[in-house]
Amino acid sequence: MTNKRSDFTEHTISSKTVYHGKLLHVLEDEVRLPDGRSARREYIRHPGAVMMLPFLDRDTVVLVRQFRYPLRRHFHELPAGKIDHGEEPLTTAQRELEEECGYGASAWQHLATIHPCIGYADERIELFIARDLTPVGHAPDEGEFLEVVPMPLREALDWVRTGRITDVKTVVGLLWAERIAAGGW
Repeated sequence: MTNKRSDFTEHTISSKTVYHGKLLHVLEDEVRLPDGRSARREYIRHPGAVMMLPFLDRDTVVLVRQFRYPLRRHFHELPAGKIDHGEEPLTTAQRELEEECGYGASAWQHLATIHPCIGYADERIELFIARDLTPVGHAPDEGEFLEVVPMPLREALDWVRTGRITDVKTVVGLLWAERIAAGGW
């Protein structure tokens, strides 16, 4: 028995920019569906980002607390940042860990790539483990206000279970951290 996969690819007929800002590029495309009909697709182009899973020691991770305007509240998150044009993701991770948290790391490992919003954006987030941290002093970007929060991994995972941490990239990162700490990765 052969396992033939159906092709549900949509093909672009036309594309127009709806908004082009400093971070986001919003587009509206007309596409040809697999059945021949056409449809509209609204989506966001994003330059990509990195997220760091910084371990102070085997059982302690570094989070940041910051206000996120779209939801009008503070969130505890793993540190992350936008990839600048032409910048390698590891370079971004190293820069962001220093800027946001005030740490350098002598051991880096790429963990995974995630796509957090596949229904409406092309954003990718490259996840990195950072170990052997040393304080180097931090310098957040202008207009960036955050608090560095070292936390026992067990407590951070409890915050995921109770809904206190809901940021998807942080949830994914902390669940990976749990496996790493248990020797499962």
